[in-house]
Amino acid sequence: MSLSQAQKKAFRSIGHHLDPVVTVSENGASEGVLAELERALSDHELIKVKLALPERDDRRAMLDELVKTSGAETIQTIGKMALLYRRNPQANPKLSNIKRFEEHHGRR
Repeated sequence: MSLSQAQKKAFRSIGHHLDPVVTVSENGASEGVLAELERALSDHELIKVKLALPERDDRRAMLDELVKTSGAETIQTIGKMALLYRRNPQANPKLSNIKRFEEHHGRR
């Protein structure tokens, strides 16, 4: 995918105002978590994920697994929050955080 620094900066700006839509606890990446991650990325393209794990190394390993499994790209991580992006060319404009931002700000 390989986004430019300008794209990542724009996505961080959009992501700042998002609430986490997926939370991963100490139970790890269960089928339910992976299904919700898949749905959220398909619908919203840009999502915030909460990694509710106490150890930094465990959070990093979990994030790596989520990114590998979903095919998403990590835009930013701060503490227990991660911002992930996966482009969906058929995304619903009413659900996609990217498309809603572009429409609201007159970009295409």
